[in-house]
Amino acid sequence: MTEDKAKRAAALKFIVCLGIVSLFADMTYEGAHSIVGPYLKDLGASAFQVALIAGFGEMVAASLRYFSGRFADQSRAYWTITFLGYAMNVIAVPALAYAGNWQVAALLVIAERTGKALRGPARDVLLSGATETVGHGWGFGLHSIMDQTGAVIGPLLMGVAVARSHHYGSAFLWLAIPAVGTLLALLMARVVNPTQEVKAKVPGPQILPDVFWTYIAAAGMLALGFVDFPLLAYRFRDLQLSTEAAIPLLYSGAMAVNGLTALLFGRLFDRFGILVLVGGIFISLLSLPFGFFGGTTGMVVSVACWATGLGAQDASLRSGIAQVVSMNKRGSAFGTFNGVYGVMWFLGSLAMGWLYSRSLMGLVVFGVAAQLVAAAMFFGLRGRLAAARAGLR
Repeated sequence: MTEDKAKRAAALKFIVCLGIVSLFADMTYEGAHSIVGPYLKDLGASAFQVALIAGFGEMVAASLRYFSGRFADQSRAYWTITFLGYAMNVIAVPALAYAGNWQVAALLVIAERTGKALRGPARDVLLSGATETVGHGWGFGLHSIMDQTGAVIGPLLMGVAVARSHHYGSAFLWLAIPAVGTLLALLMARVVNPTQEVKAKVPGPQILPDVFWTYIAAAGMLALGFVDFPLLAYRFRDLQLSTEAAIPLLYSGAMAVNGLTALLFGRLFDRFGILVLVGGIFISLLSLPFGFFGGTTGMVVSVACWATGLGAQDASLRSGIAQVVSMNKRGSAFGTFNGVYGVMWFLGSLAMGWLYSRSLMGLVVFGVAAQLVAAAMFFGLRGRLAAARAGLR
């Protein structure tokens, strides 16, 4: 085996190991996410309180990544930060079974989101080091499909658990198994890690390139117009297009499509670059008119377009950053990206939620317009991204 093939095999093994970590982690989180709403309701929380808890949790998960990314770059303790973040997941999710009241449950939900914020940028830096060897699009796409496999299995596991016990609280105990599996898989990833942890600055630019900030602005516009699945599901139930039991199945199906399309778009990204994301945006924006104005067929098409667009984002957005930002600043770059994206998605969700009861046409126009602006911005960045990529080599 040649040296290049050996490096590629080692990098691929590491990506798969991190993919297994994310598979177990998403089984834990998405499993909890699928039932935490009705669980909070059973504990006495109002609809507004449930929405506030969920929204605040996502805001924490997004905004704290900016700071955790900067801390990861300054400390270079990527593995330590990653372990701490996943450890919070292991503790917080199964503990929901013993919450007792909605206030304690809310704190545990936010703690889980904080762990995700802590580990995200550091893990992405480790992952990006390996994807440089196999191709950023392919590497992030492969990681994403394993991640989404967990997102499919977790809600299905909770469906079985709730069906057996007829109680939401005890179902969270089942999630202790994938939660512990997350840490075991992370230990395995550390063993097969093809490179030593970076303890000092490596050769390369010590600042974020100018094109990065335009790229982040475009990603923010995309997030602003990207509809939340819960709002689509609310519309489907409002029109009685789907039974309550079918909604988790739709979501699981969406996660499966997300994973498969991420792998496909990842391959295409390595060949065609950011144009692949532009194509994915044109698909994702179709989820709005089909979802809010279509019938049963429109519901299926909407979910498929939504999941396909998400797959394109999973494969392309982080890959684009890894291509133009040196390893010195990738923690900060990934943290900033996740922070801006999460906050803008939250603001877009608030706007679309407000428009829902006032003008469905206004909601669709808002979402489509924001995504079209994002597509135009990414299309216009082609040359600048290529120049920044060439300068990093």
